[in-house]
Amino acid sequence: MREAPVTPNGDRIRWVEIPGAGPVRLYLHGLGASSPVYFAAAAVHPLLAGHRSLLLDLLGFGISDRPADFSYTLEAHADAVATALDAAGVTDVEVVAHSMGGAVAIVLAHRHPHLVSRLVLVDSNLDPITPTRSPGSSGIATFTEEEFLGGGMQEVGQWVGPFWWSTMRLAGPEALYRTAVHGTRGTVPTLREMLIGLDLPRAFLYPEVDGEFPGGDRLREAGVVVTAIPDAGHNVMFDNPDAFAKASAEALGSR
Repeated sequence: MREAPVTPNGDRIRWVEIPGAGPVRLYLHGLGASSPVYFAAAAVHPLLAGHRSLLLDLLGFGISDRPADFSYTLEAHADAVATALDAAGVTDVEVVAHSMGGAVAIVLAHRHPHLVSRLVLVDSNLDPITPTRSPGSSGIATFTEEEFLGGGMQEVGQWVGPFWWSTMRLAGPEALYRTAVHGTRGTVPTLREMLIGLDLPRAFLYPEVDGEFPGGDRLREAGVVVTAIPDAGHNVMFDNPDAFAKASAEALGSR
């Protein structure tokens, strides 16, 4: 495990690093998840193995510190990741990012273009979301922060079930709540507009069962490779690891 301080108070982001050749790959998890858990198998899959890979937990999640005084905006997350990458001595990384981690990855590439050479987004949200009582960021955003800290997190744990809760319970309550709220609100310009405007190879993977991805034609016109993954739900890397590895390897130009 490696770590780097990323705030003025010395709060640390931590990651599990797999040695290998360049280009370096950065894996970013979704809301309430952890990159070593969600991406360890993918990073060593025969189609993706051999690269130096950083399986990084965002501030507030997994094995990273959970400061209560951090804003947890998408921009703050991206800047903290940039600080960690600087500490790791890497640039031009290939980023593979799931769900909410994809939003952070887009903002990272937008704000720190020298750090990102390719993006592979895995079922990431690109547009603002209206909060509704359901699992995930949408449901969390229906609470006030006081309600969430006062028992809402445990209620959400019942909504999401034991699999997701196994990593969600590691998150700082403030981190989980504020990240979810800022994720549903989105950014200005929107994440979709940021993604379209990026000048680097980009790919978007999503579950085939969801049907055509909304706005997929516009993404393709902008040069984004949009790929439907069969036999998979939101956690594509778990549900169909071989198809995920194949699509990711193609997007990353792996041989």
